[in-house]
Amino acid sequence: MHTIRLTVNDRLEIVEVPAGMTLLELLRDRLYLTGTKRGCEIGECGACTVLLDQKPVLSCLVLAVEADGRDVRTIEGEIQDHRLSTLQRAFIDAGAIQCGFCTPGMIMAARGLLLRNPNPSDEEILEAIAGNLCRCTGYEAILAAIRAAAGGDRDA
Repeated sequence: MHTIRLTVNDRLEIVEVPAGMTLLELLRDRLYLTGTKRGCEIGECGACTVLLDQKPVLSCLVLAVEADGRDVRTIEGEIQDHRLSTLQRAFIDAGAIQCGFCTPGMIMAARGLLLRNPNPSDEEILEAIAGNLCRCTGYEAILAAIRAAAGGDRDA
């Protein structure tokens, strides 16, 4: 067992984890942050995307011990003062949510992009979400949502 210290959604967590536990397992099964979805568990679907030090990562491929001393942000961290973030609201307004399974990972991938580039081009948006699979929306609404959240809703 390893004792790790990490900040999750602005809250310090000190937990004991086995060497082989993934960040996904830590978040969902130990910290009860179930917004991060367990999908393929082999890094193909993007449903488990979280931010690690403000960069999108697939939490199913990151060991919990690798997060020691680092900052993790999950979909639960998007809510501030009991209000949805601009990005979450944009997904709702654009109809970019259908079944909702991919939504947390998609939003976290988009948040990572917007943190490093607040006004991305459509090509940059598509590249940022390329690892996140959606079986329902066809991606046009997702693209529109991220564009709107960036303040670049060029189709409005």
